[in-house]
Amino acid sequence: MPAPPSPPRRTLPIVLLDGVVAVAASARRAVLGRGDGSRLAHVAIVAALGVLLATAYSIVTVLRTPERLTPVAVGPGAGVPATEPAETGTPDERPGAIVATPRSSTPPVTRAAPPAPGPPAAPRSAGTPSATTAAPPAPVALRADFAVEESALLSYGAAVTINNPGTAPAPDWHLVIVLPRESLQVTSVTGARTSRDGATWTFVPEGDTGRVPGGGMVRVTFRVSGAAISATPTACTIDGTACTGLPD
Repeated sequence: MPAPPSPPRRTLPIVLLDGVVAVAASARRAVLGRGDGSRLAHVAIVAALGVLLATAYSIVTVLRTPERLTPVAVGPGAGVPATEPAETGTPDERPGAIVATPRSSTPPVTRAAPPAPGPPAAPRSAGTPSATTAAPPAPVALRADFAVEESALLSYGAAVTINNPGTAPAPDWHLVIVLPRESLQVTSVTGARTSRDGATWTFVPEGDTGRVPGGGMVRVTFRVSGAAISATPTACTIDGTACTGLPD
């Protein structure tokens, strides 16, 4: 006995349509079973059925005609470099690579030529001192002149003139006078201070007489008392140099 023919196989679109119809019938029965039967509920059911039917139709159309969908060409990503076609031909036949040299927009820098060297400076003589290192002139030896200015019965007046023949000032001096006897006294001294050691009298500057300017002089005066005869000095020196004007 031949086997009965098998029922036709249900496709996916048929299954979806049956599901949509069953859902719509169930929704309608649920709404009508409540007994309210409002018009608003009917409108909502009809709208829902329309949306379900449109959705089912779109799905069936896409499943039946998949070949109508236009494939989307996916290009290489921004970070993926495009594959270059392989070069054909021998190395001699391939075109050489063309390297583009970017044009610089910066103007060339013009450098000035260095200045020409001047003539060499004349060497300074080792024996010629410079103006800034020249030493001031040294003071020269002072000179002194003794003179008796006036005589009395038991005394006389004397003066010693101290001269500076150099150009530099002399900051100090030392005058020594030796009298013939210790009994003789030196009084009325001007321009100096005195001290004695027996018959030797020492004179040192006082006040403004201590500095003898270059080419200038200072004067020291005094009076010798005790006798009118043989009372003149036997020796006179200024800084160790003998004075002039003493009697022989």
